[in-house]
Amino acid sequence: MKFIILFAALFAVALAAPRPDVEIVRSDSDVGPESFKFDWETSDGTSHKANGDLKDAGSDHEAIVVHGSYSWTDEKTGEHFTVEYVADDNGFQPKGAHIPIA
Repeated sequence: MKFIILFAALFAVALAAPRPDVEIVRSDSDVGPESFKFDWETSDGTSHKANGDLKDAGSDHEAIVVHGSYSWTDEKTGEHFTVEYVADDNGFQPKGAHIPIA
């Protein structure tokens, strides 16, 4: 159930901003009881893909681990951005050329 909620939330966020001139050109997903994956792209080149797996299922340390990436092109500058990330029991950990490193 956690995976369905997470998948629905991520998908809703991705589609939240209405852009009538942009269409979904590819959308694939597979949601199972202990894992999920999705991959989509819009006509403006924006994309998001991720996969998640349940680790330590049934234990007190049960957690989901998500690996993914998303990319977009800035409308004003034309610059392309990509963020790769891991989300696990250590939190959301993004990496990208445009993200400062502490």
